Amino acid sequence: MFAKPAGIPGTDQALPGRNEKIKIDPIHAVHGRSMVEPFPSNLHRVIFGLGCFWGAERKFWDIEGVYTTAVGYSAGHTPNPSYQEVCTGMTGHNEVVLLVYDPQVVAFQYLLEVFWESHNPTQGMRQGNDRGTQYRSGIYYTQESQYEVARASMQNYQELLSAGGFDLITTEIQPAGEFFYAEDYHQQYLEKNPAGYCGLGGTGVSCS
Repeated sequence: MFAKPAGIPGTDQALPGRNEKIKIDPIHAVHGRSMVEPFPSNLHRVIFGLGCFWGAERKFWDIEGVYTTAVGYSAGHTPNPSYQEVCTGMTGHNEVVLLVYDPQVVAFQYLLEVFWESHNPTQGMRQGNDRGTQYRSGIYYTQESQYEVARASMQNYQELLSAGGFDLITTEIQPAGEFFYAEDYHQQYLEKNPAGYCGLGGTGVSCS
């Protein structure tokens, strides 16, 4: 049996990938808006990793002010990876959710609260029973103002978690790299499969 690496592989170890992008239906299955660019110019983007992306996406698509969501792969090395490749741990990618939102309607701070409360950010390269580097906790920002808010939010939540007896947060916060859309059947998976698997579970510690 193939053993997943314990850490993220280097660029010289990662799978080569391909030049061709994965083709998807660009229309969101829940609200009918586009999941692909161009987006209206007033909107902001952020990418979150919080475990299996099926359940993660569902946490955000109904929030007022969220224009659209999509699941995919980011924060790794392999160009245009497949799901099977990501699952080997040899692409370096995380399973992530792209959020496109209107900052005049929903505050980035609120999206962070949903992010923190929807998973356990202290578990390193896993989330619940899902183990591997693609299940790590991550915030991938597209502007410096998001970074500042995310860092402050993490420090605040760490104090709350520590008071509740939890370990240190392992969430990585870094600039967003390229977002590679996941295969079509992964997009809005739990809308298409209401009884489908969702492995997310929070700590029970409120962020507010």
